[in-house]
Amino acid sequence: MTNTKPTATCRLKQDYMRLKRDPVPYITAEPLPSNILEWHYVIKGPEDSPYYGGYYHGTLLFTKEFPFKPPSIYMTTPNGRFKTNKRLCLSISDFHPDTWNPAWSVATILTGLLSFMLETTPTMGSCETTTYEKRRYAQHSLAFNMKNEVFQELFPEICEEITERLQQLEEQRKQQSATANGESATNASNGEVPGSTNDVAETPDGGLFVPGRPGADDSNIWQSLCTNLVVLGGFVVFACIVHYVIKSINI
Repeated sequence: MTNTKPTATCRLKQDYMRLKRDPVPYITAEPLPSNILEWHYVIKGPEDSPYYGGYYHGTLLFTKEFPFKPPSIYMTTPNGRFKTNKRLCLSISDFHPDTWNPAWSVATILTGLLSFMLETTPTMGSCETTTYEKRRYAQHSLAFNMKNEVFQELFPEICEEITERLQQLEEQRKQQSATANGESATNASNGEVPGSTNDVAETPDGGLFVPGRPGADDSNIWQSLCTNLVVLGGFVVFACIVHYVIKSINI
């Protein structure tokens, strides 16, 4: 009996078994249970990249002609490198069927996507952002992905990681808030008020801004000026006395 299953289905099942047997670093992928031609992937940001700490969800849409035709590649999670829900123009996507190699597997496609994500080469579907912005996207990716029902259904283990991470961040936030409130209470008991030199804020360029205290600085200036005048006057009086004593001795 001959095998009448479409080539794409057979090939994608083989690729799935290979991925389970030999996982790709930083990447997890699952096809939809109802449609093996639609795959969802998650890229976990590598440690030495601005994407560290982020989880990036996207899709691969295969045609029935796979592996003889490449898939469409989309990114769903905001990331600062690729536009979301836009076909990505890569040598491994359907934008370049002329460079496609039928020997490439799902693992090859996702490895190439991660490699291109870590570069800065512009292409159709890419965007330019700063390292700071990419790190902000990495932080926001946690809560963003948890709102996606398909993401939760296909990647329960990753959802557990994200939930644990969100809990840790919330605990850190509460500790920082408690520490800040404790410092404020201590400053108040010491007679310090908001606007003192202990109150600082971060500026857009990452520096620190220290709010001033109107009136306090002016009073300090006048106090210093008066002190200097008193000292100067004392010195003049002392000089006059010395001069009078020397003059009296000479007489």
